[in-house]
Amino acid sequence: MGVFNHAEFDNHEQVIFCRDENAGLSAIIALHDTTLGPAAGGCRMWPYPSINDALTDVLRLSRAMSYKNGLAGLSLGGGKSVIIGDPERDKNETLLKSFAGFVQKLGGQYYTAEDIGIGINDVKIFAETCHYIFGYSTDPSPFTARGCCEGIKAAVMHHLGRNDLQGLKAAVQGVGNVGKILCKNLHEAGTKLIVSDINPEAVAYAVDNFGADAVAPDEIYDQEVDIFSPCAMGGILNDDSIPRLRTSIIAGAANNQLEHPRHGRLLREKGILFAPDYVINAGGMLQASSDIFGNFDIDLIMKRITGIYDTSLEIFKLSEQKNRATHEIADELAKKRIADATGQQKVTP
Repeated sequence: MGVFNHAEFDNHEQVIFCRDENAGLSAIIALHDTTLGPAAGGCRMWPYPSINDALTDVLRLSRAMSYKNGLAGLSLGGGKSVIIGDPERDKNETLLKSFAGFVQKLGGQYYTAEDIGIGINDVKIFAETCHYIFGYSTDPSPFTARGCCEGIKAAVMHHLGRNDLQGLKAAVQGVGNVGKILCKNLHEAGTKLIVSDINPEAVAYAVDNFGADAVAPDEIYDQEVDIFSPCAMGGILNDDSIPRLRTSIIAGAANNQLEHPRHGRLLREKGILFAPDYVINAGGMLQASSDIFGNFDIDLIMKRITGIYDTSLEIFKLSEQKNRATHEIADELAKKRIADATGQQKVTP
């Protein structure tokens, strides 16, 4: 399948296929839209079954970054990259530096950072070869989790009419860097937790430290809870999982949770409030982008992250008023901000 007729191609400005046989590198960089500024988004390393699977992921992720950065009020466009391979087996310094070299050749059109399979130490290796790296001066995970918590609070207020999380039940799918901190935040707010992860050590940590109940990864969809919080891979809200859900709210940190836009409409029909992922998981980006612009201001960052509550609430209210899915409202708001910025002078990193 070609790029231009790919189902997820959305007039992306550039899609770059990167290959370095000597380094064992196969990667794709996608720049969706740079109206607001240079494209920015993390690099993911994953053992994709095929090139087409990797292309699907990077096209969707880069588009979501355009919308995330737009709604977050950042002068950044949307981009993303994927390295095809098993991070546990295939990742090494030579491969990482080779990928960073491809980013460097783009001359600042794209800034990259960590994502699934790529950690802060890997990003520091990128920085040895490339100037266009961000998100390694401070771990962005706590900021991402804080933003998600704001989105959850907004959803609970709108859908359940409550201004606290005390006594609610939440099922958290994935307790990695972000999911673990989100569990901590929810636990401290008085939420009862049910967790799942493919990593038994991560599950054990949540059980021991937050009093969580553990279930097998495939059983997380069947839990009767107030909040279902996906914090692992995308595409998990689909024809198979949605009929099994027993929740009022879906709000989590994972990117691209909807397998297809129609699944967002299906959730609305079922009376489940979906908090669009790129809206509520923007906290990490709000913090990490300080590396690009060199203006780290923790008070301003936290103010913007707290603002995720108001942005989410606005989307929920418009969804109800217009009788449309929340992700459709969020997409329109993001597209409007990008369109309004067309022709304006961009902020130079």
